[in-house]
Amino acid sequence: MYCFHALLASEKNFPGQANLNYFLLMKRTLLTTLLPILAIVLYLGGRYFYFQPKLIQGEKAPHFTATLQDGTPFSLDELEGQFVLLDFWGSWCGPCRAQNPRWVALYNQYKGTNFTVVSVGVEKDSERWENAIRSDGLTWNYQILDQVTNLHFFNSPLAQLFGVKQLPTAFLLNPKGVIIATDPNPEQIAKILDQARTKN
Repeated sequence: MYCFHALLASEKNFPGQANLNYFLLMKRTLLTTLLPILAIVLYLGGRYFYFQPKLIQGEKAPHFTATLQDGTPFSLDELEGQFVLLDFWGSWCGPCRAQNPRWVALYNQYKGTNFTVVSVGVEKDSERWENAIRSDGLTWNYQILDQVTNLHFFNSPLAQLFGVKQLPTAFLLNPKGVIIATDPNPEQIAKILDQARTKN
């Protein structure tokens, strides 16, 4: 920073034409190099914070009710006492579909324990959503359609409630309904579940 300010100092500090030309060259080089880098850093930083979900680790997950794929009424509160992976995904989302086999393997590994998965499909097309559930082998009961209404793709009720702005986004809730991890991977969840089982 000191060097940058020094180069931008008054031309009186650079007597002689050769020194002045050197100063002007270095000034132009710094400006043409640093300004684009600064712009990129600001853009990426702003993008990162914009896409972060509204809810963070340590917060209580907001209560919500919904209708499951089979028409059964659902309330998040009924899963208290269990670890819950709340997964926001979409049939149209390539990274989501690539992640689904890993969630299936995790679910099958801990099936019958105090762990379950709630999948929230942020979708425009319910038929495509149902086909993706079958195709990807998402066998858990808690499948929720969070249907969007227009081109603002994340204006669906649950996506807005949780501040979801990109997919996939996932939250791991502890048995008290508190968010203990945001976007965890299956290995991290398995470690948490194993530690909890050891304590019990």
